[in-house]
Amino acid sequence: MIRRRTALTVSAASALLLSAPLITACGDAPRPGAAAVLDGGRITVSELQAQVKAVRQAQGKDPRAAQTVAGSGRLSQDTLIRMIQFRVIERAGKDNGVHLTRREVQRARTSAEKQSGGATALRALYLQQGIAPGGIDEAVRMDLTRNALLRKLGTSEVNQVFAQTSKALKIRVNPRYGKWDNTRGTAVLAKEAWLRTSGDDPERA
Repeated sequence: MIRRRTALTVSAASALLLSAPLITACGDAPRPGAAAVLDGGRITVSELQAQVKAVRQAQGKDPRAAQTVAGSGRLSQDTLIRMIQFRVIERAGKDNGVHLTRREVQRARTSAEKQSGGATALRALYLQQGIAPGGIDEAVRMDLTRNALLRKLGTSEVNQVFAQTSKALKIRVNPRYGKWDNTRGTAVLAKEAWLRTSGDDPERA
């Protein structure tokens, strides 16, 4: 069964709570067009919006769309967190000798489809997590990488590796989406978020 993962740490009890400096180009002003900056590059707002749009479109075609959409009021923030986490996991895998082939990813996806009741059922499960059909292969690859690191290093060591990798990537999140914590690996909205209604999506603000 596919479970929603919002934490970069292996422990199920851990939460991703990102806390980092503001994204700046000069002074304290956020860099225009950047949702996050890491490893000398950036995740642009347009890239983030494209992924959010893909999820919304897929939700609109899902029979349970109303319920799914209602449970994804923070879709933009959750999507950005996932995009950052995937980059951390990918780098940690490369740095620790984990290399996956396309065939391994496809084999794992096929197995997941069988376990969940078919391709349609698997797509629905991922969609409930805020992952569009086009992002499933990447999500499967990240799960495989995470599991491979866990087998190779153990839970405690993996958590340290993720934290060290996150720090090395110098992740900074646009305060519009929250703050980043290298140790726990997630983002929470700034205190000013209470000015928004609970159902607001930051990307629509």
